[in-house]
Amino acid sequence: MNKTERNKGFVFKQYEEPFQTPFDKLFEIFKELITYTSGDFDEAIDWLRQLDKEFKLTTPTYTIDDFIADLKSKGYIVDRLDFNGNGGVGISSKMEKALRQNALDQIFGKMRKGKTGNHKTKYSGQSDENTGDFRSYQYGDSLDKISVTESLKNAQVNHGIGDFSLSENDLVVEDTQFKSQMSTVLMIDISHSMILYGEDRITPAKKVAMALSELILTRYPKDSLDVIVFGNDAWPIAIKDLPYLQVGPFHTNTVAGVQLALDILRRKRHANKQIFMITDGKPSCLNMPDGTYYKNPMGLDPVITGKCYSIAAQARKLGIPITTFMITSDPYLQEFVDEFTASNRGKAYYTGLGDLGEMIFEDYEDNRKKRIR
Repeated sequence: MNKTERNKGFVFKQYEEPFQTPFDKLFEIFKELITYTSGDFDEAIDWLRQLDKEFKLTTPTYTIDDFIADLKSKGYIVDRLDFNGNGGVGISSKMEKALRQNALDQIFGKMRKGKTGNHKTKYSGQSDENTGDFRSYQYGDSLDKISVTESLKNAQVNHGIGDFSLSENDLVVEDTQFKSQMSTVLMIDISHSMILYGEDRITPAKKVAMALSELILTRYPKDSLDVIVFGNDAWPIAIKDLPYLQVGPFHTNTVAGVQLALDILRRKRHANKQIFMITDGKPSCLNMPDGTYYKNPMGLDPVITGKCYSIAAQARKLGIPITTFMITSDPYLQEFVDEFTASNRGKAYYTGLGDLGEMIFEDYEDNRKKRIR
């Protein structure tokens, strides 16, 4: 039979952009703008019109007004009234979901494939998550876990083929691992320094929060994620409110944030609990017993830092590690974070904004593979 040999090699051709409808092209840009404007529809559309003038994003047959009409017909925006009874436009829950998914695709788009949807611990035993390894049969193992092929092989090796015999010592089962569940509190610094010096740090932080929340909701639905923000005080926010997150004229009350996180985690039943803290500045505020604030933005105040170390040690006693993602690189602030981390026996990352999401994802995955407590 004649075999036809085909020449193998590379074929080079001009890149062709994947087809997108006019709506899809504008929608990708709009999702970024609505995130940067913290959900302000009118401001996002103003930016989109300016970009259209500069880069010719639309055509006479499909204008910005057509795009707005499509947003409304597809359910991404809704008409709303303000407190004065004036009409306006706001983003819908469908749009909030789209923003979380967009953040997930951007930040965690390179997630490893083939996972089962729940992370595994390092502890083996009776479960339903196969590891591919085998171990000897133990009393109480389910019969359906016995590997017939491997058990017969052992019987032949141990007793020979001529006089076949199968004993309990020949039986092996495919090993499994327990699935773990995680309760996470994500703390986001919303003090004024998150937008100082011409650098927008709050947008990447809330993008990470949106991506992490969507990851947990879709991939690890048995896990829990609570998001809190901290400035002069600390308070929880709903996942649906993440697109609207803004900084305020606040100092940084790290103690209040950690205390609220611990209060939340005490009520969780999961064995694994952790705190992620995204911050760029030093602690500069404390709540006093009389309801006032003790503030000192100048340097590292020993009264404030001492309280921070104490609350970090308290979290350690509860078996709750704190992972700090420090998005500045000031040496004296690193010294504080090092001491804070040592008090908790947690971890700290000194990272830029670009790799913040990847680091949080990797740390989340790593912690889900072990029992923290």
